Amino acid sequence: MQPLPRDFLTQLAQEYNLTEEQQEAFVERFSSNKNEQEIADTLHITPNAFRTRMTGVYNKFSISGKGPGKVRKLHDFLFPKYQKFQASTNPKPSNPAINIEFLVKQAREMVRADIQERCGTMRVLDMNHPIGLDDIYTHVNILETITGRRRKPIAELLQDCSAHDWERFGLGKRTEERVPGLQAVAKYSKLTILGKPGAGKTTFLKYLAIQCIEGKFLGDRLPIFITLKDFAEAANHRSLLEYIDQFNRVLSLPEIFQQGKALVLLDGLDEVREEDSKRILKEIRDCSHQFRENHFIMTCRIAAREYTFEKFTEVEIADFDFTQIENFANKWFKNQAVKPEIFLNQIKNNQRIQELATSPLLLTLLCLTFEETGDFPANRSELYKEGLDVLLKKWDAKRGIYRDQVYKKLSRQRKEDLLSKIALTTFEARDYFFKQKEAERYITDYIRNLPGANTDEEALQLDSEAVLRSIEAQHGLLVERAKGIYSFSHLTFHEYFTAREIIINQQSSEEALQKLVSHITDIQWREVFLLAAGMSSFADRLLLLMKHEIEHLIDGFERLEQILERVNNHSILGYHWDCWDRLHLIESFYYFSVNLTNYPSLKGFSCNINNNFLIICLPGNMILLKFSQTLSEDITSKFWNYLTDSQILENSKRFMAHKEDILGLWQSWSEEIEINIILEIIEFINLSEYNINSPTELQLLKGYYDANKFLLGCLNSDCYVSREVREEIEKTLLLPIAEIEKRKIEKQKRQSR
Repeated sequence: MQPLPRDFLTQLAQEYNLTEEQQEAFVERFSSNKNEQEIADTLHITPNAFRTRMTGVYNKFSISGKGPGKVRKLHDFLFPKYQKFQASTNPKPSNPAINIEFLVKQAREMVRADIQERCGTMRVLDMNHPIGLDDIYTHVNILETITGRRRKPIAELLQDCSAHDWERFGLGKRTEERVPGLQAVAKYSKLTILGKPGAGKTTFLKYLAIQCIEGKFLGDRLPIFITLKDFAEAANHRSLLEYIDQFNRVLSLPEIFQQGKALVLLDGLDEVREEDSKRILKEIRDCSHQFRENHFIMTCRIAAREYTFEKFTEVEIADFDFTQIENFANKWFKNQAVKPEIFLNQIKNNQRIQELATSPLLLTLLCLTFEETGDFPANRSELYKEGLDVLLKKWDAKRGIYRDQVYKKLSRQRKEDLLSKIALTTFEARDYFFKQKEAERYITDYIRNLPGANTDEEALQLDSEAVLRSIEAQHGLLVERAKGIYSFSHLTFHEYFTAREIIINQQSSEEALQKLVSHITDIQWREVFLLAAGMSSFADRLLLLMKHEIEHLIDGFERLEQILERVNNHSILGYHWDCWDRLHLIESFYYFSVNLTNYPSLKGFSCNINNNFLIICLPGNMILLKFSQTLSEDITSKFWNYLTDSQILENSKRFMAHKEDILGLWQSWSEEIEINIILEIIEFINLSEYNINSPTELQLLKGYYDANKFLLGCLNSDCYVSREVREEIEKTLLLPIAEIEKRKIEKQKRQSR
């Protein structure tokens, strides 16, 4: 508070008939910035005696209330009188200049403990205990252009999403300019930070408060951290300044605000209830206007509020890039049994999970999940479902936030059903981005059938707009990628809801599964297949339909049927080749034809199969070699280098001429490593009989190989399949159509007996 002249205070004390003792206490209290103990020492009385005297003073001035607030009220009463007194007498200023640096320093010490207690730790989701902010905080980046306000056509958004680059969809190329969060705060004194649910807005605001109170950022300011939900629901509906004054109990607060030395951090505008919204918006607007020299930083979810603060700059908190994911993981797993390198390798090898990790909230969930077992669930649908649980319910519930439901008639189940229908419709049409009007139309078609739904088309349209905004603001599952263009927040969730709709529909219609398996060769549907298999309580029917669809991919192509017959030749099967071995042999036939067509001068091609078989393709021949046990990578590499360096692979004749040398050399290597690994040359295949010149047939063979490989991947995922179906698929995989039909007839005969 600004000290007042002693002569003015003495005159006022006499006007209000203060006793001599009351006058001493009154003048000493308001002519300096001393605390109670210092004033008591000056007057040679106890602090209790000083407070007793001041109680009498407050009564004389008709100031009611309790605590430090009475000091502020009396000062606010005295200051206008002093201004009139000063104007009438025009005296030379007798009060010393305000030492604002001292006031700020004093106030910072008063709020330090509170800031450190409220902002120095974080605890989210299923954490067992709070953790220090510094132990986990990862620097955020800011987009100065709001993503949803860009004017970009769908074609431009899709340009990085071609089929060959599909795995990178959603991560995309980071074309928008990013600036460090602290840089943005330093640049704009009035800032609204927008972001999706779980983007790290509150954590960033807490970080600003801690950095400020520790003198590392805007250290000449007084940090004030306000949770807007708490302010809105506080009793008596005080003004923002009164609430801050009461909450922080900083006696010099008005002077600090008047001098522009406050860093006001307002968290969670989207968490304010609708009935409080108008009042809170006015308080923020008025306070930031009246004390415009201060720093005001506010957070809000994207699409949660349509109100715009004229003097505030709006920015968006950016998703994490891999460097930020890496920094977060290194901090999280520091000094834990699970090493961060293991977690990060898993993230790198799974683009779908890496895409989820760009959200700080979902990255936290991934870390919590991984630290329990050192791995992610084999059934990824379980992991994605947990992520959706967080966004649809847990995130707000954990913090005691219950938002106004624009779509109150939509239960959690109905929300998922709505999102599933939107997902399947758009995914089938390859509309990974879709216009706002289309999204609203999908919503209208769904909510019109709900019990008690409004039948008026105009009202339905307004409801669908509100529902779309609510889904974006409350859950972040649909997001505006450009002006009027939406998508699911993550491709993973688009695929998950697509699979969910198929699995729900298959219970009443075989057509749903039939439509799914028609996409067996489409790489963009692969994750949907895996998720559908994982969600199925019994995946037998889906896998059998997939196998049946794959079997007929090359039906009618004689040369491709010949390759299947050769792969299933008994002389090869005698060496116990499993379905994976036969699959890789098909791959070798394909690459031989491709290389012969595109690279006629190529000397040879090698393919290591399960570390037990080596296939060497030479001009005119394919040579199959078998080892008696699995080889290490080093030994395999050493053997291959020997074959290439000695030019033994120049042609099949030269290879056969050195057959004994090769076997002898191999025997000597086995003795060196004290492991008897027997090498056998088991077969020569005349490749001229199987060369494929037709691009169409080559494409079919590659598609057949990829589809069977994918089917085996599904079979070996964590889906639930009966033992009988599993064995049937493994035994009949890669068989020629004639052989498959023959076995079907034999099976029918056995069943009819």
